Amino acid sequence: MKELVEVIAKALVDKPSEVSVNQKETDNAIILELSVAKDDMGKVIGKQGRIAKAIRSVVKAASTKIDKKVIVDIN
Repeated sequence: MKELVEVIAKALVDKPSEVSVNQKETDNAIILELSVAKDDMGKVIGKQGRIAKAIRSVVKAASTKIDKKVIVDIN
């Protein structure tokens, strides 16, 4: 999951070297914290959060195989 979010985010931003994804696991969930440069924050969130919602939808679809809830936080 971490790699998926990282690839998507790097494709969207102008400074892909500043993209980082931290993964934290709990018993029933995986939390992915996405960090990008301040200038690229709008590109990852999108108008009215549409791109962020699309990223979360793709991750949710990919997480059906692992039977855990995946949460994507954008910092």
